[in-house]
Amino acid sequence: MSCTTRSGRKQPDPLSHAIAQADRCDRLRVVIRYAAFATLAVALASPGAAAEPVHVTLHLEADRSRTMVHEALVDGAIADVWTAISTPQGWMSWAVPLAWISPANADVLETSYDSADRPGGPNTIQQRFIARIPGRLLVFRTIKAPEGFPHWETYRGVTSVFELEPAGRQTRVRLTSLGYPDTDAGNALVGFFENGNAKTLENLQQRFVAGPVDWNKR
Repeated sequence: MSCTTRSGRKQPDPLSHAIAQADRCDRLRVVIRYAAFATLAVALASPGAAAEPVHVTLHLEADRSRTMVHEALVDGAIADVWTAISTPQGWMSWAVPLAWISPANADVLETSYDSADRPGGPNTIQQRFIARIPGRLLVFRTIKAPEGFPHWETYRGVTSVFELEPAGRQTRVRLTSLGYPDTDAGNALVGFFENGNAKTLENLQQRFVAGPVDWNKR
């Protein structure tokens, strides 16, 4: 329906005009809802697209030693991240080309960056697991470093702790290193591992984005 104004022009009656306006608003709401849903779908389909950078903090303890904490979000379930940090097969998927449990001690993980190394070789690294709560906590200390590792006598007194926490579909990984003394050697080690441990967690993040490392292509 329409009505005629004094000027002779026709205009829709108020009811028809209101219905048309409502139809346009409803269509607009549908478009907005669809766009919002599409945006959310893209975000959920790409959980690793905006990976949180590794966060580093340093704490000065009462005895003047330093504690260093590295934190990162990893795009993996806790069970999978736990396997990656606590087993030889897990370590070889992101950290080193070689890893095995010591035949002499089931709590010692031995690794090497050299694929030609053998157990007990001069360039291997040994880490003794001191405590573990599967899926939550792994405490370890390095008991053997490659030959020539600087400040080894100081570093052997440092204790490291992996902690895992659920963060939605991701896992928050916290790597804490305790016992860096207030000495020249301790300062040098803090400088080295501040960057080194950050790179370690970045590699762990990448493992759950791009998949296990193919060491034959490195």
